[in-house]
Amino acid sequence: MKLMLASSSPYRAKILQQLKQPFDICAPDIDELAQPEENTADYVSRLALAKARAVANQCKNTLVIGSDQACTLNGLILGKPGTEDAARKQLKMCSGNWLVFHTGLALVNTETTTEQVVVETYKVKFRQLTESQIQTYIRMDQPLDCAGSFKVESLGISLFTAMEGSDYTTLLGLPMISLVTLLESEGFSPLLIHEA
Repeated sequence: MKLMLASSSPYRAKILQQLKQPFDICAPDIDELAQPEENTADYVSRLALAKARAVANQCKNTLVIGSDQACTLNGLILGKPGTEDAARKQLKMCSGNWLVFHTGLALVNTETTTEQVVVETYKVKFRQLTESQIQTYIRMDQPLDCAGSFKVESLGISLFTAMEGSDYTTLLGLPMISLVTLLESEGFSPLLIHEA
């Protein structure tokens, strides 16, 4: 079977390359607004599945991977900042606090129509940050397209005093340990050679 990543994220595509398996990418077109009274775990699982389904409708003989992530600070969802000012405000709020990442992961088998969805969590504890440290970090890493306003794979690691979770890639937006488990349940093992 083929692999398809239902995402427009270059970060997720880079993570998926770790499996050393060929895959295609298709950006899904879905409504990403949260529903009233929807909790964060339900939100990311719904969007991950919606992304996978939207792309699965266009494929045959394919395992379609969808993922969505939200980070929360004391229950408040922090989105992608988009501007330096918004990033500065987010990092100031995060200073000294724990940030929780919820990552929804969906896998749709277009042949059997099997759908699987899991939600993984990961936590990071921020250092007490000064205004100068925040401004320097934003200037150097430009994390404007990252939820929580940081790039952990770059200088963003210097913002933390601790990280907690069972799978570091959950923080990056594509929980690879869970993904391999889902793929194997569909008969696709990255440790075996697959014919196209």
